Amino acid sequence: MTTMTLVTLAQAELDTDNVQGWILDNIIPLVLLAVALLLLWLGGGKGDNAGVMRRLAGVVIALAIVGLAVSGLGVDVGQWLASLFTS
Repeated sequence: MTTMTLVTLAQAELDTDNVQGWILDNIIPLVLLAVALLLLWLGGGKGDNAGVMRRLAGVVIALAIVGLAVSGLGVDVGQWLASLFTS
């Protein structure tokens, strides 16, 4: 019985699509929530609103980079940037 199960598992194609989807759906939002709460806690309690906004700008830029990497549009953006400087 165990040998039959192992043979069946060995014939299936292995990929990481489910793990990648789970990370995108669960881990990334939790990390973003933790970063947002940390920013509010560190800067908001002291009244340092300008410091919070500087950090928030960095977080937004990092999110844009992560979004490009996850969506697969990084190549298209790179080609567009290159077309600005070449004819």
